[in-house]
Amino acid sequence: MSAPTSPTHHPHDLPSHTTTTTTTSIRRRFLDLKLPGAKPIPLLISVTVGLILRFAVPKPQSLTPKAWSLLAIFITTIAGLILGPLPVGAWAVACLTVAVVTKTLTFAAAFSAFTNEVIWLIVASFFFSKGFVKTGMGDRIAMFCVRWLGKKTLGLSYGLVLCEALIAPAMPSSTARAGGIFLPIIKSLASNAESKPNDPTSSRKLGAYLVQTQNQCSISSSALWLTGAAQNLLCIKLAESLGVEVPNKWGTWFKAASIPTLLSLSVTPFILFKIYPPEIKATPDAPSMARRKLKEMGPVKWNEWLLIATMLLTVGLWIAGEALHMASVVAALLGLSLLLLFGVLDWNDCLSEKQAWDTLAWFGVLIGMASQLTTLGVVPWMSTCVANFLKSLSLNWFGAFGILQTTYFFIHYLFASQTAHVGALYSAFLAMHLAAKVPGLLAALALGLNTNCFGSLTHYSSGQAAVYYGAGYVELRDVFKLGIIMALITLVIWALVGAAWWKILAIY
Repeated sequence: MSAPTSPTHHPHDLPSHTTTTTTTSIRRRFLDLKLPGAKPIPLLISVTVGLILRFAVPKPQSLTPKAWSLLAIFITTIAGLILGPLPVGAWAVACLTVAVVTKTLTFAAAFSAFTNEVIWLIVASFFFSKGFVKTGMGDRIAMFCVRWLGKKTLGLSYGLVLCEALIAPAMPSSTARAGGIFLPIIKSLASNAESKPNDPTSSRKLGAYLVQTQNQCSISSSALWLTGAAQNLLCIKLAESLGVEVPNKWGTWFKAASIPTLLSLSVTPFILFKIYPPEIKATPDAPSMARRKLKEMGPVKWNEWLLIATMLLTVGLWIAGEALHMASVVAALLGLSLLLLFGVLDWNDCLSEKQAWDTLAWFGVLIGMASQLTTLGVVPWMSTCVANFLKSLSLNWFGAFGILQTTYFFIHYLFASQTAHVGALYSAFLAMHLAAKVPGLLAALALGLNTNCFGSLTHYSSGQAAVYYGAGYVELRDVFKLGIIMALITLVIWALVGAAWWKILAIY
């Protein structure tokens, strides 16, 4: 009888648990792999969305293949702005290149928006913002407000809010105002009161209230001035591309925004003081801290006086621009030239302002695509479809106005950027308003102002919201709770006071 044979072992035969461990390790290594360039999953989703629209969704008969292709590329662009496979500017340029390579747009049509006056006005405004940070004038103004109004916590919050409202027309980035000026001041004040971030036992002492108040009021500071936020200027340009002319843009915007925004700025700190109260109601040390910092800063320096004089001249030219036949961008470039000539800024300051050049790139792409969508008939087609739907509901123009404005507001839960929201939806919603017989000027201004109002809806709804949430003083559940409460209050103010004020101004 032969001996039993031993089982043959091959070097590739591994126990099952070893195989599972190896597979898990490989999968984990793949998921943790950080590839250079675009993020694979956001890239795949963004491109897939466009491809499905282009090849799987039947093209309406009234649109040409070129128009349908451009809509697909535009949807891919917006999806990428939301998901972020690449930095915003890089993604916008890549999508615009696809439009040219596929002959959906000619090179001239694709890049025509880069000569747009509004875009260069935005770029110049970012350089003004650099001047406020470089000279320290932004910090000085904030410290003056704290010194005057800072003995009580409520007064302190009003002082910071007033300060932001005053400097907003010269700093079109609410994110820059938040991160560069106000959050550092709030952190200093909170630290003096032993209110610490990421500490539930102390954050509510002072820091949480000041952060949330500044966050909620920044939307009104941005809405008050045409140059208070970059998306305001974009809205005006997109409105013009649809044939809605805004006379004396700077003055008209300010008059339309003034009463509702000033009322919001007046009541928001008080409302938050009641529904989200700080534990410390008095801040007797704040004025002394402000005086100490002002003493350290010394007297107003020559370059600060030059900055103030230049900004007053520029704002004056913006207001009187129509009477002087001077475009807003020309006034801005004149002011920038003076700052360069007097040495308040140097050219390296302008070159280092990456946000300005990034904005130039992707704003140019969005404006160019949006304009071509109108030219090729996509926006009129969409507006006609919605108008027919609203007509089937037997709504008058005021009812349609209310539905469209409310939808435009709350759909922002799906967006992580106000400017991306404008690029994706402003033209389409304005066209829907016009198709529903809403007065053009009313629709254009209301949508533009509405764009600012949802900036504090969530912790991701705008740049400044992310900055303030990232400070660690406010818990996420409070961000969402206070965001919806203040959003409803803001909508009521604009619906009642705003509508009445616009009637007085004969906007409709």
